[in-house]
Amino acid sequence: MNIKELDNQYVMATYGRFPVAIVSGKGSLLYDDEGKEYIDMGSGIAVNIFGACDESWAKAVSEQLFRVQHTSNLYYTEPCAKLAQLLCQKTGMKKVFFGNSGAEANECMIKAARRWSHEKYGDGRYTIITLKNSFHGRTITTLAATGQDKMHTDFMPFTEGFVYADPEVPGSVRKLAEENNCCAVMIEVVQGEGGVNTLSQAFIDEIKEVAASKDLLLLVDEVQTGNGRTGAMYAYMNVGLQPDIISTAKGLGGGLPIGATLFSEKTQNALVSGTHGSTFGGNPACAAGACNIVERIDEELLAGVRERSEYIIRELTGAEGVKSVTGMGLMLGIDTVKPAAEVVAACREKGVLVLTAKTKVRLLPPLNIPMEQLKKAVTVIKEVLK
Repeated sequence: MNIKELDNQYVMATYGRFPVAIVSGKGSLLYDDEGKEYIDMGSGIAVNIFGACDESWAKAVSEQLFRVQHTSNLYYTEPCAKLAQLLCQKTGMKKVFFGNSGAEANECMIKAARRWSHEKYGDGRYTIITLKNSFHGRTITTLAATGQDKMHTDFMPFTEGFVYADPEVPGSVRKLAEENNCCAVMIEVVQGEGGVNTLSQAFIDEIKEVAASKDLLLLVDEVQTGNGRTGAMYAYMNVGLQPDIISTAKGLGGGLPIGATLFSEKTQNALVSGTHGSTFGGNPACAAGACNIVERIDEELLAGVRERSEYIIRELTGAEGVKSVTGMGLMLGIDTVKPAAEVVAACREKGVLVLTAKTKVRLLPPLNIPMEQLKKAVTVIKEVLK
């Protein structure tokens, strides 16, 4: 059997896979089992931020593999400690908890917010305001936090204690904060899975004011938006926010599974010994790779992200078949006249891999994609959209 046949027979059918089996890649180019070349405009859903088989990252990981690949969190390891230091230095946060994914980072953030509130205010103050069209993961609790009704089926009962504000309705956060015994507000600056929607500055300012007046923790989900994706180290830096807790994953590991939850001075003691844990969290090999990634997210790279973003937006805004372009940095959504799935399939046939987010075509290329390859991909997209 070939790769697709093996997968169809033995792997749980939870994914609507594209009819492509990727076997290798280099940088922003991927190759399938038939030798066809593709320009990668998805980077593993915002994971491979330096592209496929990045040599510097691979060297850092492989060198650690020949030292020790895993120890458990009963022991100290240098990559874990160094990565925490790097993240705190780049954000001003004070402590980091490591897990294995974005959902785990969000679970940790939710647990910590509720414990912080319980320690300060006592029982009952546990409700978290999230947003309609948000997406925070696929565990029972992070699905409950996700503000999409279609996600709240099949797996009842979901974790209680979440209410959903509407980013399009002024005052919706304040109303929920006054009607519920809340401990936190949890947001994505750009809602990726929800349609690549950027929160308005007015709505963000409302969140800041309500959080400050009600002593609600500000939780920012940077799982997809983080690690340079939006042209800043983290998206909250683009909009004047100062989070109490941050979650991140995806691009942090560069291709290996790792999630991180970052705590401010206010929340740095929200979790203590025995209140949370992860067998693989801060794994030395994953952390060594993440250190290599974080060290290389500098102003030169971020300026390149902004330059590439401006190019894409300039080329696609007003182009034939394009209703609008949304998003930030290299996290962009194209609202198209043609159905998004049709556009994705046509691009794939022409050697360009793009994604969808609800009804939009979604672009998440490697942050350092060469301009020549980016221009070629955009040309294909424009041709397909006509």
